[in-house]
Amino acid sequence: MKTITRKTMLYKTGVEYGDYTMNHVLGCAHGCKYPCYAFMIKKRFGEVQDYADWCEPKLVSNTLDLLDAEIPKLKGKIKSVHLCFSTDPFMKGYPEVGQMSLAAIRKLNDAGIKCTVLTKGVLPIELADLSPENEYGISLVAFNQEFRERYEPNAARYYPRVNALLDLHRLGCKTWVSMEPYPTTNIIEQNIYDVLWQVNFVNKIVFGRWNYSKEAAGYKEFYNRQAAIVKKLGIECIIKRGTLTEG
Repeated sequence: MKTITRKTMLYKTGVEYGDYTMNHVLGCAHGCKYPCYAFMIKKRFGEVQDYADWCEPKLVSNTLDLLDAEIPKLKGKIKSVHLCFSTDPFMKGYPEVGQMSLAAIRKLNDAGIKCTVLTKGVLPIELADLSPENEYGISLVAFNQEFRERYEPNAARYYPRVNALLDLHRLGCKTWVSMEPYPTTNIIEQNIYDVLWQVNFVNKIVFGRWNYSKEAAGYKEFYNRQAAIVKKLGIECIIKRGTLTEG
């Protein structure tokens, strides 16, 4: 796997469910085609050349050294650190990424810092041995293999994704699911209950609309209805900004 170095690792995020975050990989082999906001931003600012370059991830080799330098300075400000907003911490096919993620989480936990995790890969069972304050999540917006092959071509299959999350839940870990970007009916015909049933054991759901594409234009009432269903589950729910339409 190719590597790069960076000058900083931890930074503040403005996302509703985020505090600080870290992205210790440039690119993502999962190659999601929603389109992927992270890819668009990295391409816009010249950090990756094109889609093929994005799909060949590069590990930040000095991640742990940066954490050693930054944790003492930021420890008093950080409530939690999210892995990751512009890459995947347990990327399918790249064990080096997962190993670095585990090492980073351990280091943050040892400093008393909680971590949240989100992946389209398979969460390792070793996470159960880390801080009980951590929160482990998967992205799941459909349960249709044709959809996955088209929009998440290299991500883990659904059942391994969900089963790994369930294993951690059964071991007492805090678990969650990100249902974003949730597809409209012109993209895939599905019943939202079929997706929710797969993850009805989680502690939290984050729900958000399909963005950055004309495919999902004009579906305001659709997202209002879907969000209302999610809210009624009796599970902690975060509706992403821009998903609901007033009036």
